[in-house]
Amino acid sequence: MATPDDLERQHTLITATRRYDDLRMRDALAAMNPDDDSPALTPAETLEMLALSEVVIRKAGYGRQAMVRSARAAGVSWTQIGAALGTSKQAAWEAHQRWIEDQTRHHEQNGYQGLDPEAADEARGLAGRPD
Repeated sequence: MATPDDLERQHTLITATRRYDDLRMRDALAAMNPDDDSPALTPAETLEMLALSEVVIRKAGYGRQAMVRSARAAGVSWTQIGAALGTSKQAAWEAHQRWIEDQTRHHEQNGYQGLDPEAADEARGLAGRPD
């Protein structure tokens, strides 16, 4: 069985989303037409679809936080970031802080992915405090 970590290395956000959508569509068609020749997903494909959903969530989250960092670097306030995300400035800031800490722990665990201590400090400095 492929894990999200395995699939994350194999796919970009676009390819993971495409494969997930293909599997989801096949699953939906098989459910809508049980008497048709639409092949149902195998257990392995069902697990792949589940793992791919996690990959899509992760990759979208990475992209979201990268855009938050870009916005902060461009001088955008947390109030504006919160509005763009449909949340409060405090919630947006807290989510970004959690992401920084998660990325720091990730780097500590594997030594190459995530944020090393210097990059984490830089990210915290850029994030500042909610205005």
